[in-house]
Amino acid sequence: MEYTYGNSPNSNGDLGTPEDSVVMLKDRLEDDIRNAMRSKNRDRLEALRFLKSQIQLTEKDQLKELDEAGVVEVVAKQAKDRRESIQMFQQGNRPDLVDKESLVLSVFEEYLPPQMPEEEIIQVIKDAIEEVGAASPQDRGKVMGRIMPQLRGKADGSVVNALVSDILASLEK
Repeated sequence: MEYTYGNSPNSNGDLGTPEDSVVMLKDRLEDDIRNAMRSKNRDRLEALRFLKSQIQLTEKDQLKELDEAGVVEVVAKQAKDRRESIQMFQQGNRPDLVDKESLVLSVFEEYLPPQMPEEEIIQVIKDAIEEVGAASPQDRGKVMGRIMPQLRGKADGSVVNALVSDILASLEK
């Protein structure tokens, strides 16, 4: 079964509702777990099971089934954690753990929506700067508060933060 993020057709062949795509995303996760078991791909299976457990844990904590945004948020958080781990393992000179975390990260990224190109992120930032009237790096919080709901899941927060800081610093000169 071949899926793409958030636009898998339902049994009627249409794209369905957002609720369908969540079910599809969870179904895709289940299918991928089964396929990893069949192919005896232990590392991938371990990563997929961990992701599934984190989604279930979040649902249990929130006492509700996650919608698409919630599932993507869980996956994005786990991917962010892996990126941070990779960075720490690189600093600690642990290439074996860097490789393992990189593999897990690549599995998690399959479940994230495509990342927004930097040019589009910059345009969103510039629009937000105009909207809030930001003029200096001290206004970074206002700008970030305005743009992160738009960019959540579509762009890495640390990249967005760095771009906002650079753009605001260039305005001050």
